[in-house]
Amino acid sequence: MSYKYLKKTTGLTRLNVAKNPHYTLGVLYGKILRTLRKMPEDAAYRKYTEQIISNRAKIVQETAAVEDFEKKIDCGQAEELIVQAENELVLSRQMLAFKPWESLIVKPSADQWTWPPSK
Repeated sequence: MSYKYLKKTTGLTRLNVAKNPHYTLGVLYGKILRTLRKMPEDAAYRKYTEQIISNRAKIVQETAAVEDFEKKIDCGQAEELIVQAENELVLSRQMLAFKPWESLIVKPSADQWTWPPSK
């Protein structure tokens, strides 16, 4: 892929310029989507995260220039999107392990959400 310009710095401390953001984001988004597919279809986290990640993956795939997909996604530079995707991948794997869609093991007390807390 040819870029319109070669970015020398992100301007952000400790965030280096990504060598191939299209490939990196494609791999990360694919891993996130595979993790999400292991969750129940009606799980809220899966529904909303899958929607966002699928949309971003489509934009990255269809857009040749890095600066163009940065503008379309509108959540920072490509390098920031990579960090976000890495964090989302970690979270999606944790959510798969935590299974927040399942019922609670122990029912909460009736006054759990009252203020001030009862003694």
